[in-house]
Amino acid sequence: MIKKIAISILKIGLPLGLGAYLVWYFFSTLSADEKDQIAEAVKQANYWWVLLSAIPAILSHVSRAYRWKYTLEPLGYKPDFANSFFAVMIGYSVNLAVPRLGEISRCGFMNRYDKIPFDKLFGTVIAERLADAIILLTTITITVLIQYDIISDFVNDLLSDYFGNISGTFILVLMFGAVVSGVVGLYLVYKIDWKIAILIKVQNLVKGVISGVTSILTMKNKGWFLVHTAFIWVMYFFMLYLNFFALEETSTISFSAALTAFTLGGLAMALTNGGIGAYPLAIQAALAIYGFSEAAGGALGWIMWIAQTVLIIVLGAGSMLLMPIYNKHKNAKGEVNPV
Repeated sequence: MIKKIAISILKIGLPLGLGAYLVWYFFSTLSADEKDQIAEAVKQANYWWVLLSAIPAILSHVSRAYRWKYTLEPLGYKPDFANSFFAVMIGYSVNLAVPRLGEISRCGFMNRYDKIPFDKLFGTVIAERLADAIILLTTITITVLIQYDIISDFVNDLLSDYFGNISGTFILVLMFGAVVSGVVGLYLVYKIDWKIAILIKVQNLVKGVISGVTSILTMKNKGWFLVHTAFIWVMYFFMLYLNFFALEETSTISFSAALTAFTLGGLAMALTNGGIGAYPLAIQAALAIYGFSEAAGGALGWIMWIAQTVLIIVLGAGSMLLMPIYNKHKNAKGEVNPV
């Protein structure tokens, strides 16, 4: 019991602690003049552009909620769109407090109101995350290729700071070990007839998750799934890009510089809870590569992060409030989702 509590505290505390450290680090490296410059930049920002950036942000969330149905339909389920949107936003808001608990919460709420098995839901969420990871990796690759001369030193320094000098042989050994582990894991899931109750439950859960993940291969509307995936990430980019016009200095940013900021910002969001501390640093670092001042980069990073966080909190809290009301009204009318 104590071990479980300690692990839970570490899962929550470490990302929050890292975020708090990065916030402290960000401000501790600034001189008094730079702090004044950031404060002045925040004060002089045109927040109409920040408000406008909420439009692509909301559209991306709507598209993500709608995309979910394409992974569930091959499994025989037709999720309610409103419930899907509410669950997505609740998941985002929960992730701000506890990393990765948002995915569980998202599936839990859909399981409660749409009666879809949790393991199937969780599998489809993993499938979605896999598709998003591929898009992010593709974006990183494109960014590095078209901006290699500019950002190669920055990327190399960053990798060496975190991972040191990694040999090609070590990477190959890790990849081979991952493949072998995957093969052994699949054998244990599908070939072993377990007699112990807890192992049977784990086996059934893993099978359900795998069926959810592989649903992306059997869906009838792969084209629309891909369209929504691309649309989501294009909206993410425009959500960031519109904010550059909030400051006079960054309003002249080039597409390549914006793409670099987008890529580093996306990586930073995965580092801490909702990118706290890391996201502003990533935006500042990306803009510094292209000659923008630290004051402008830092101010814009914080403006972006606060705007995104407030939007998620508002939509998440609203979804928690509206989801039970919506379903109570729907059930009163006798509407049932086909399964």
